[in-house]
Amino acid sequence: MERSTTVALLYPGDRAMRDRADPRESRFVTLFDAFESAGITAEPAVYHDDFADEVAAQLRRVDGVLVWHNPIESGRRRDRLDTMLKEVAQRGVFVSSHPDAVLRLGTKDVLLDVRELPFGSDTVRVDSLDQLAAQLPGRLRAGARVLKQHRGCSGVGVWRVEAIRDSVQLRVRHAQRGSEEEVIGMPGLLQRMTPYFETTNGGHTIDQAWQPRLVEGMVRAYLIGDRVGGFGHQAVNALYPGQDGKSAPPAGPRLYYPADLPQFQYLRRMLETQWVELLRQRVGLPREHLPLLWDCDFMFGEPTPEEPERYVLCEINVSSVSPFPPSAVGPVVSAMAEALKDAGRR
Repeated sequence: MERSTTVALLYPGDRAMRDRADPRESRFVTLFDAFESAGITAEPAVYHDDFADEVAAQLRRVDGVLVWHNPIESGRRRDRLDTMLKEVAQRGVFVSSHPDAVLRLGTKDVLLDVRELPFGSDTVRVDSLDQLAAQLPGRLRAGARVLKQHRGCSGVGVWRVEAIRDSVQLRVRHAQRGSEEEVIGMPGLLQRMTPYFETTNGGHTIDQAWQPRLVEGMVRAYLIGDRVGGFGHQAVNALYPGQDGKSAPPAGPRLYYPADLPQFQYLRRMLETQWVELLRQRVGLPREHLPLLWDCDFMFGEPTPEEPERYVLCEINVSSVSPFPPSAVGPVVSAMAEALKDAGRR
């Protein structure tokens, strides 16, 4: 009897969730159903460091694994998980996203890597608090900046900083949900930035120029390998500024659209024909390590005569891309089937 192809969907949870192993209580019901329809067995691989060895044994017997796990989950880093994923990948299990892809694409360092590419922007690496204190005031004279910790999620460690005219005070806002704008001095800013310069947090930050057109929203392109699988548009995001002296509005929902949405076809064309390849080459990522599901957040850039439509990369999400447009489900399943076939696992 021919062995069926099996994939695991790995996501964080507790002991009780792992014991139940119920796809219906996960975020990925539609994916489980789509794999079943494609003749591929999909099983939950609920993960926690406390039972990592048990998960590792499970992954060694499957053909492929799709991973959803943030850089920090419930206060824990994913170091042990990454070691485990590398080990099972070396045994021939197809892993996406591979930890090497996460490190090359999924940290804020990618903004420095691409600053000279068509979707890049004015970006600087800051290696110490002293460097930040010495150089940031000069950059603020040209406009607001956004300081970003090396690696994070959900807006944590992302700060908009703006100089106040004829004052040494700064207007500062954290992108973490629920944060309010503050007016503080440089010492206060340095105090808030101190944790991001610790070695365990990457030892540096990234300083990116503020994009004034953020008030027009942010576009998220969902990619399956090098193909666009859908879009998300968020009209009001976490750093949306207040208007006319009023407080900034809370972040709004992200609305999801299929890949053929007319208003983003220029972005889709550039990603599929040029930008993904430019990005892959710039960060040194082998084509076979492009994630099966990842996304790029773009801000609207200032148009030029040569580029009437311009997009500026804000960040790339690789570790835990969810939710995603329904239009991406079928392409993800097809891409996994093709990857397993190429790897001789199907």
